[in-house]
Amino acid sequence: MTSEMSWIQTIVLSIVQGLTEFLPVSSSGHLRIVSTLFWGEDAGASFTAVVQLGTELAVLVYFAKDIFRIAKAWLSGLFDKSRRDFDYAMGWMVIVGTIPVGILGFVGKDLIREGLRNLWLTAAMLVLFSFVFILAEKVGHRARSFNELTMKDAILMGLAQCLALIPGVSRSGGTVSAGLFLGLNREVATRFSFLLAIPAVLASGLFSLRDAFDPASGQAASGAQLIVGTLIAFVLGYAAIAWLLRFVSHHSFAWFALWRIPVGILVMVLLGMNVIPAT
Repeated sequence: MTSEMSWIQTIVLSIVQGLTEFLPVSSSGHLRIVSTLFWGEDAGASFTAVVQLGTELAVLVYFAKDIFRIAKAWLSGLFDKSRRDFDYAMGWMVIVGTIPVGILGFVGKDLIREGLRNLWLTAAMLVLFSFVFILAEKVGHRARSFNELTMKDAILMGLAQCLALIPGVSRSGGTVSAGLFLGLNREVATRFSFLLAIPAVLASGLFSLRDAFDPASGQAASGAQLIVGTLIAFVLGYAAIAWLLRFVSHHSFAWFALWRIPVGILVMVLLGMNVIPAT
């Protein structure tokens, strides 16, 4: 069953998306919670995927020089072995690291859009995965630089990115935590996390465009609403990227647990009191 999305809902959820997409607090989880708390129903995974295009556009703009350099080196290296430098290898790392979430996202799209969007699961992941951040910060050496990234790092961080398909985990939280466990510098892990997310999120958003207008479940949005929502997410997403990169250069990711854990517990309490529905 579907319903039409209101403009105020579109604007509020787009603001939530822009502010939370790059922070390790789970944008999909927060969209799920805010939509249910204030409007009594889930906006749906398709709307979330499309509005994510705005935040991914922010990544493309923010890292435009890096992306152009890597893409140019990768294309050059394909035809000239002498030009296969680190940027060429980086291109392959992003491609290979994206494969796991691409396959899992395609094969399990129905489960992702419906089965995994239970609020009990979202709340539990907000709480439990916070301890993964804390452990990663505690045991990670955080000594390896960007030029020390390897294909093994890309594969393992790519596998960790699959966890982001579960609302409440967080794409950046999963990939950055994996990077910290692998000994990467916090800022390096964060920057690579952004690059790794680009192909997967762009593909997911484009693939979900049709469903966002006429979803099998959740709410339907108009073309104008999707455009405005994407623009809002872009502006706030760009600001969030700049802030997060400055923050992680001096602060632990574990600080985000101070937000995630209380929010998760609050949602569990509201669910237990039947104030909000789980599905």
